[in-house]
Amino acid sequence: MTSRLWLLYAIITTVFWGVWGAFIEIPEKAGFPATLGYSVWALTMIPCALVALKIIGFKLEYDARAVFLGSAVGFLGAGGQLILFEALRTGPAYLVFPIVSMYPVLTVILSATLLHERTGRRSWTGIILAFPAIALLSYQPPGSSAAHGYGWLILTFGVAVAWGVQAYVMRFANRTMKAESIFFYMMATAVVLIPFAVAMTDFSNGVNWGFKGPYLAALIQVLNAIGALTLVYALRYGKAIVVVPMTALAPMLTVIISLILYQVIPHPFVVTGLVLAAIAMLLMAE
Repeated sequence: MTSRLWLLYAIITTVFWGVWGAFIEIPEKAGFPATLGYSVWALTMIPCALVALKIIGFKLEYDARAVFLGSAVGFLGAGGQLILFEALRTGPAYLVFPIVSMYPVLTVILSATLLHERTGRRSWTGIILAFPAIALLSYQPPGSSAAHGYGWLILTFGVAVAWGVQAYVMRFANRTMKAESIFFYMMATAVVLIPFAVAMTDFSNGVNWGFKGPYLAALIQVLNAIGALTLVYALRYGKAIVVVPMTALAPMLTVIISLILYQVIPHPFVVTGLVLAAIAMLLMAE
């Protein structure tokens, strides 16, 4: 990582995703389903993609290899999100989220073995500390609803694998493609999957189409979209074995914001995760 730009972009992603995580439940609690929130997110990717393309003079790479790699990144990310909705519908959130949150483990393994990425001892210490921190930060108290079968477990592991592979492919594609082209195909695939998200939506309970519905969701989801764009840039300049675990610590900021704004006292597990996350961030940002 000869350029420190990777750190700047990684921090932007972490901050934007952290803030996004703190507010994303507001539209959902107001009656705007998460599946429709996905649709809004996909649409907010469009202006971000246009800005990215403008940076490179709208010279989009459209050879077969670029289309395949860019689309693979997009389908793995957006497809994983849709699968997560189904996993949460049939499985307990307190188990689903910690399992999914460990996707950086797969990214690190793939990047270290296939891309031969290496880093210093200090960064490796931070990477190792990040894994338990991520799991603790995603802690959810056991709910009253019971799991339906074991299909949710397969879906949950599927999401973790999809996102872990996505980050690896994103880093691999950045070696030969422009980051802006990668993001364009991420946007395109996310938009293509909108009909599936709409089909998964339960309209029987009614949908809030007011300001706290799609409009507030758009203001919040654009933070997610910008964070996704800066993640692509972070993986252009930095190593996946460091960037991905670092950005996966975004819930640290979410917890802090929730504590300040909503006065929600975090569980001791989450507090432990906060401490480990802070140490891990300092060590990885060497």
